[in-house]
Formats: sequence, C-alpha cells, structure tokens
Amino acid sequence: MAVALAVFIVLSIYEPVTICGIELRAISMLDRLTKAPEPTLEEIAEVTRLEEEAKKKAEKPRYDLSKPQTFLFVGDSMLEGLYPRLAAYAKENGHKVYAVIWYSSTSEIWGETMKLKEYIEQFKPTYIFICLGANELFVKDIKEKRDKFVKNMISQIGDLPYLWIGPPNWKPDTGINELINENTPDGYFFLSNGMKFDRKRDGAHPTQKSSILWMDSILRWMPDSCANPIVNMKIPTEKTARAERVVVLQPKR
Repeated sequence: MAVALAVFIVLSIYEPVTICGIELRAISMLDRLTKAPEPTLEEIAEVTRLEEEAKKKAEKPRYDLSKPQTFLFVGDSMLEGLYPRLAAYAKENGHKVYAVIWYSSTSEIWGETMKLKEYIEQFKPTYIFICLGANELFVKDIKEKRDKFVKNMISQIGDLPYLWIGPPNWKPDTGINELINENTPDGYFFLSNGMKFDRKRDGAHPTQKSSILWMDSILRWMPDSCANPIVNMKIPTEKTARAERVVVLQPKR
C-alpha cells in the first residue's frame, strides 16, 4: 500500500496520466496538498471590522466645521456689502468675523505681497473667505498676467479651508472667473457671474439689499456644493451685524 501511494503521488505531480481508466491530474492533487485552511468566523469578523474602520477614517472630514469658526474675509470693495451679512450669520451661530477691505485691489495687488498670510497670522482664522476679481474683469491676457498672483494667494492660505467668491459681473469678463476656477479645487470657488443684482449708481456694486441676497445665496449653495461647508449657519434674525474688526486698506498708488 505504501508503494502504491507513493507512485500515485509522484504520478499526479506531473502531466495527467491514466491508470486503469482513472485520470490523475496534477492540479487537483497539488490543490489538496497545498490548499489554505478556510478562515474562521472570528477571522472574517476581524477583517470586516478593520475594513470598516479604514472606510470611516477615509470618510472623516478634513476639518471640523461643526464648532464655532473664526472667519477672515478679505478682498476688494465688494466686501462692503458682503461682510455685514456674514457677520449677522456669525452672530446668530456663534462664529466671529474679521474683515480686510483693500479698496481697488486685485489678485496682483494681493498676490505680490504676503499680506494675506500676515492677516492669517494676526487673526488666526479657521476659515477664509475671499471676494476678489471685480477690478480685473477687463484685463487682457489675464491668465498670463495674473496666474502667478492667484497661485501665491492660495499658497498663503496653506491648509485652511477657504471659499473664493467670484466677482458680480456686470459685463462679460476676459477670463478672471475661469482663472480663479482653474486654480481652486472643486467646491472652493463660487461663481457669482450670471446672478441678477440691483446695482448702486456706479453700475458695478450691488446694493446693500442685493448684497444680503448674494451672501444668502452663497451660504445656501455651501451644504451641497462647497468642499468644506460650514455646519452651523442658521439664517439670522438680523439683516446685518458688526464684525469683530474691519481693516481698511487704501488703493495702492
């Protein structure tokens, strides 16, 4: 019997052979000899647990935006109408707002300095809002001229969550909205172009009432479309409110 078994094993290792009408296949025999044991229920449960933990970790938000936030809102004169409404939301929901209005500013004026980083270090915000581009609607070859400045501004923000609010176009632009959109990840840019605004006498700036609706539209857009939506932004009872501090910078000459 021992000899017969040995012959059987040796033959089954090589090409299939037939003995007495029985075909010996190497694969089936080797499978029998090398087949791994079936996992136990405990092992399956442990693998499932580890997979679920990895999935939850991957889905964990990068920022905890359920806590009270400190907003830094920077940009051009469009902030005059926007920041008081954001401040009203902040007051209603336990946040803080610091605003920096640089009149007649552009991405070039901001981007050739390190002022954004300086204000981030000064006010220590947890979230950045930018509204910039209205003074660049008609710049020719804007991508070539302003790309490095937009990139520099974004680099100064670092790892903080932010939202760049596009200008409220009153005429078609030469590419500023597209430039900003191309330099920001999905959900970091709000396109204002295409919205309807009631304007002040200059034909450019939205009225205070229209700016309130503008800010409301941005915050309604955030939950489903913003990459980093702020959790607590209940509609305020007051139309506007004061910011913690407003810094005003005069036009660069």
